Amino acid sequence: MQTILGAGGAIGSELAKALGQQYTQKIRLVSRNPKKVNPTDELFAADLSNPADVDAAVAGSEVVYVTIGFEYKLSVWREKWPAFMRSVIDACAKHKAKLVFFDNVYMYDSAEIPHMTEESKMSPPSEKGKVRKQVIDMIFEAVKAKKIKALIARSADFYGPGIGTSMLQETVSKNLQKDKAAQWIGGMDFRHSATYTPDAARATALLGNTPDAYDQVWHLPTYPDAPTGREWTELFAKEMNKKAKVSAIPKFMLKILGWFIPILGEVYEMTYQFEQPYFFDSAKFMKRFPDFKTTSYAEGIKEIVARG
Repeated sequence: MQTILGAGGAIGSELAKALGQQYTQKIRLVSRNPKKVNPTDELFAADLSNPADVDAAVAGSEVVYVTIGFEYKLSVWREKWPAFMRSVIDACAKHKAKLVFFDNVYMYDSAEIPHMTEESKMSPPSEKGKVRKQVIDMIFEAVKAKKIKALIARSADFYGPGIGTSMLQETVSKNLQKDKAAQWIGGMDFRHSATYTPDAARATALLGNTPDAYDQVWHLPTYPDAPTGREWTELFAKEMNKKAKVSAIPKFMLKILGWFIPILGEVYEMTYQFEQPYFFDSAKFMKRFPDFKTTSYAEGIKEIVARG
């Protein structure tokens, strides 16, 4: 049994598909209202903020994948993430399940953003990053104490077909589709990596089913030739047969807009990621799994546009 806590989101559905195609027919999808991805999926409705529900969801699992996304709000993250991770670690230890945590780059020091590797310094400049580092530390403390086996599957900002939580797609492709100018936070001429969600899911499934991948951090495969903000706009516009119009959102404007659109206020503290090059290096993964094909940015954008 391989269990996905937070099934149905940007990564959960693709992960279920990848697991079902190659690794197992015993997949448990856990969320408030889970829906089948594969015909044999087991659906498990749960409130994952309740430790008893987490324990019941993990029971009988060989591998547990955490792909849940809590509301993008600092107060929610501080309340939910540490308590949730404690219950997951305790349940995995109790039921002898391996843990795969789908992660982001928020815990890295701002000076590491131009070239991030698995060895990059963890010194988060943002409050959300501090919460993220806290849960990573919890996982590796449990690993060091030999309570669990776990791995971190880390992604850059992501993009992919049919998802509604990609900042890139929200501010670039959706605006172009409406014949409006794309919007870009920060400098438009800095390169900015993004991980394609189907690649991320396939790679996470592969790592979860590779015994020697545990007890370490992995950067998920991300195409190396990262476009700039301007080039991202041009790639989408070309595929959509639209004019490549783009405007920058100044940092101060995010704060003002945040009074009216709360999500933009929450993004404000993350703008350091857009004020310099942002390169996510996944060479470690590619060296270990040289046959894995990573989707190019042009191919990924073509698929996103084709699937609407």
